[in-house]
Amino acid sequence: MLKHVLVPLDGSQLAEEALDHAKNIVDPNGKITLVAAVDIPDVPLYGYYPAIATPDFEAATKEMLPQAKKYLEMVAKRIASGNLTISIDAQLGEPAEVITDAAQKFHVDAIVMSTHGRSGLGKWLFGSITNKVLGAKPCPVYVVPSKDKAKESGNDA
Repeated sequence: MLKHVLVPLDGSQLAEEALDHAKNIVDPNGKITLVAAVDIPDVPLYGYYPAIATPDFEAATKEMLPQAKKYLEMVAKRIASGNLTISIDAQLGEPAEVITDAAQKFHVDAIVMSTHGRSGLGKWLFGSITNKVLGAKPCPVYVVPSKDKAKESGNDA
């Protein structure tokens, strides 16, 4: 069993699907670090979609970072059990960078993360945080597919 795993969360139910898997592979006396990346664009986003108004960076930081920490604290309380240590880390930055930096900073044994399972145009348009983390190779990465995707493909994962 692993001593320390990192689970990136973004507030979605999909991301939280990785929590059970993380608890299954970490030692009962081990540690899970929950990490959230608050990514605030610093320029308006244009393209195929209407322009998205960029919030004032400082105001957004003061509002969103505490919200992310509060969310992680709530999840930490929910999954706490036995001698398992749960810690949290919310950071400003691009999600893949925040995840890989946290994995290195905390010397985790593995990252356990969910994926939307996008392919083709969707992957090209939205990128893939999972692919970026896998490409950075900070440590072993366990990728948990979306339960909905598994049902679509006929697997009961």
